[in-house]
Amino acid sequence: MSRVLEDLLELLKLEAIEENLFRGRSQDLGYRQLFGGQVLGQSLSAASRTVAPERHVHSLHGYFLRPGDASLPVVYTVTRVRDGGSFTTRSVTAIQKGQPIFTMMASFQGDEPGFEHQAKMPEVPAPEGLPSDVELLRRNAHLIPERVRDKILCDKPIEIRPVTQVDPFNPKVGEPIKYVWFRADGLLPEDPQVHKYVLAYASDFNLITTSLQPHGASFMQRNMQMASLDHALWFHTDMRVNDWLLYAMDSPWAGNARGLARGHIFTRDGRLVASVAQEGLVRLRQDAR
Repeated sequence: MSRVLEDLLELLKLEAIEENLFRGRSQDLGYRQLFGGQVLGQSLSAASRTVAPERHVHSLHGYFLRPGDASLPVVYTVTRVRDGGSFTTRSVTAIQKGQPIFTMMASFQGDEPGFEHQAKMPEVPAPEGLPSDVELLRRNAHLIPERVRDKILCDKPIEIRPVTQVDPFNPKVGEPIKYVWFRADGLLPEDPQVHKYVLAYASDFNLITTSLQPHGASFMQRNMQMASLDHALWFHTDMRVNDWLLYAMDSPWAGNARGLARGHIFTRDGRLVASVAQEGLVRLRQDAR
């Protein structure tokens, strides 16, 4: 396991402060605010700590309320909304400086039989031989602002290999469809819950930028303001995030300074293991320099 992956697992563990109250440290990825995937993964970790082990998370729905501060820890309060015969529901609020920055509802269920079908996995090149997103960025390192260059180009706990390669320094108009392979940079513990925390963390990468592709725009533009507004994630079955997963994304709509994106996550052998939807702020600022 790489050091950066060890750091991510520590980030997702959380410290129990009191019953239903947890604290997590933060990481600075070089963005203007706290990375949304961190809050997603930590919120799921907090909720799962209050649920019987035989029940597994199958969905979460979250709203990003305020920008988070990457230099400060985050406190998570869990409300035990319901423990029913089949489903368990938890509400989580993430707090910094006495204010909620994120709120989430998560639902848990035990295993039971039922009808089964799934979407078909797209036919794309295998990850072997594809460069990682960090490798692609390093080719134009001189174009990245110096204040964030080291954070953007450092080793990452999640290795991402784009199938759809978009040049953020010279974007072109294209279809609002994106495919990337991703996996954890090393082996993870056998606990399936840990794999779900890491998947929640990784699900926030790349998604909303798909809505920029029809407009030949890039998150690297100085006047581009982007932020996650909400995030929904459905877990269909257990998965191993240290194996390659294909993230198939599309953006069906953008307007009113917002973009909508959807994603399906497949294993290499074609199993659909998770689905994602996200709306984000996509604003061209006139006051940016």
